[in-house]
Amino acid sequence: MTELDTQTAPAAEAEAPAPRSRLVVVLPLAIFAVLAGFFLYKLEKGGDPSSLPSVLIGKTAPDFALPPVPATLEGGAAMPGLSAADLRAPGPGKVTIVNFWASWCVECRTEHETLKRLAKDPRVRLVGIAYKDEPANAARWLRDMGNPYVAAGLDQKGRVGIDWGVYGVPETYVVRADGVIVHKFIGPLSDGAVRAVLGPKIDEALAATR
Repeated sequence: MTELDTQTAPAAEAEAPAPRSRLVVVLPLAIFAVLAGFFLYKLEKGGDPSSLPSVLIGKTAPDFALPPVPATLEGGAAMPGLSAADLRAPGPGKVTIVNFWASWCVECRTEHETLKRLAKDPRVRLVGIAYKDEPANAARWLRDMGNPYVAAGLDQKGRVGIDWGVYGVPETYVVRADGVIVHKFIGPLSDGAVRAVLGPKIDEALAATR
C-alpha cells in the first residue's frame, strides 16, 4: 500500500456510514408522515381510533326533553327547546342532524362555519344540544358565533349526553324521520367530512324512510 493509500483509507472508511445516517434522519420523518396521514384520515371520517362505536346505531334515539338555550333564532323568535319527539318531525324530505357542542369546546369553534353551511342543506334539519354548559355562556356563543340551529336544548348536567353515549364534544348524529340513529360522527366536522361521510349517510337515511 502506498503512502497515499494509507492516508486516504481512513477518510473513505469515515464516509461509509453516510447512507445509514441519512436513513436515521429520513425514517422517523416517513413514520411521522404516515401517522399524520392516518389521523387526518380518521378525523375526516369522524372518530378517534381508540373509541368504541356507538351502540345506538340502528336504534331509536333515547327519550329526552330539554329546555332551550336562552337564545334567539334568525328573525328574533325565541329558541325552542328540544325533545326526542322533535327528532321524528324533520319535515318532508329531511333528516335530523343532532350536534352536541359547548361554548367551552375549542373544536366546536373549528366546526362552526361548517355547521352554518350544513344548515342550508335542504335535506337537513339541524338541531343542537349544549352539553354541560351554562345557559348564559351557551347563549353568548350562539349570539357571537351565529346560530345554525332551528332548535337547541340545554343539557346542563350532561345526562342526555350520557344516554346518547357522548365521549366528548363535538359529536354529530344523523337521525332518520322515524327517530332511529343511523350514524355518529366523532370530532369536528369539516366541509370534506360532510361531503364524504355525512352526505351519503343523509341520503341513506332518506332512502330508508321513503
